[in-house]
Amino acid sequence: QVQLVESGGGLVQPGGSLRLSCAASGSIFRLNVMGWYRQAPGKQRELVATLSTGGTTKYADSVKGRFTISRDNTKNTVYLQMNSLKSEDTAVYYCNINLPQGNYWGQGTQVTVSS
Repeated sequence: QVQLVESGGGLVQPGGSLRLSCAASGSIFRLNVMGWYRQAPGKQRELVATLSTGGTTKYADSVKGRFTISRDNTKNTVYLQMNSLKSEDTAVYYCNINLPQGNYWGQGTQVTVSS
């Protein structure tokens, strides 16, 4: 069984910053991809950023230059540093880990960007 525990969401003003964290536990194969997705009200879940254990990153065009994904492989933890936040970044952010045995999701953390 694999569990993902997210933290760090909240309310921030436009132009502000937030840092999300996600810790994975359980049967974690050493080679994996961890990442973040988000879902805004009335929209489909979309990729924000992913990062493999080998260091390969992928970002949505809408967050390039503003968000940075990083990870600590010794702790099976992934981070998302979000800077220059915009109102359109408001969404529930979900942590994800892709493993040989399956794809797992966290419970989600709300990020609201509003003045």
